Amino acid sequence: MFTLQTFSDEIERVAVEASPSVLSVRGPGNAGTGIAWDERHAVTAYHVVEDYDEVDISVEGRQFSGIVKGHDTASDIALIECSEPLNPIRRGDSDRLRVGQFVLALANPYDGGVGATSGIITGVRKRVGGWWNFSLDEAIVTDARVGPGYSGGPLVNASGQIVGMNVALFSSRGIAVPVNRIERRVEGILAGKTPGRPYLGVGLSYVRLPESMKQGRNGLLIMSVEKGSPAEEAGLIPGDILLTVGGRNASREYGFSNLLAEDAVGKEVTLGILRGGRYLELNAVPSQAKEE
Repeated sequence: MFTLQTFSDEIERVAVEASPSVLSVRGPGNAGTGIAWDERHAVTAYHVVEDYDEVDISVEGRQFSGIVKGHDTASDIALIECSEPLNPIRRGDSDRLRVGQFVLALANPYDGGVGATSGIITGVRKRVGGWWNFSLDEAIVTDARVGPGYSGGPLVNASGQIVGMNVALFSSRGIAVPVNRIERRVEGILAGKTPGRPYLGVGLSYVRLPESMKQGRNGLLIMSVEKGSPAEEAGLIPGDILLTVGGRNASREYGFSNLLAEDAVGKEVTLGILRGGRYLELNAVPSQAKEE
């Protein structure tokens, strides 16, 4: 029989189970939370460690050092190599998140015990602007009221699996980076790749195509093309309708950057478009987006 006590016990169980993987990350004058990613690496929000090459890590009374090995500014993700072994958090699948699901945000900025706040998913795959100078595509939005010390901490589901990393509070909503995105960025950093967001230089808007034209899909209307951009060099013009990017359907502007592979910068990609009712294929070479 379900009772409020049962619900309370389950929340406590989730928090206790995840606690050994919730780290305190500190530099001179700044403190945030980190997540034990594997036995030697932790992830945190880049804005927590952006001024430091080395940080102090602590968890459950243990204290040790960490070296910032790499970061992705556009996703607000940093990877830290730790001098002591960690207890990795269990990972979930952020692609399976749905509005209304319960989540728990955890924090431990000063290693004084893990703090928690709860809520539900209020939006998935949202585009949110921030201090990282880019819009964060596919952000998780919750009604969990996260404070500054929660930055870099895990957002976990009812099974205690991480589904995101908390990075901000915006309009009374918690903002988190999806765990699947973190996995891709960490893999790139560990492989020695410098994360960089591919850039084409187009302004886009979702468009619903007539049944006679859509061939089972909709597309993105090209509203503008920046001068001197890879898009202009490829021959794209305002009014074109983008259907595919590298063979993948382009049907939502919020996830457009994710249609391009992590290593797409400098590599030719085929764009399928509609122009005046005719299907065309153009080749573009994305450049790396500038960090302002």
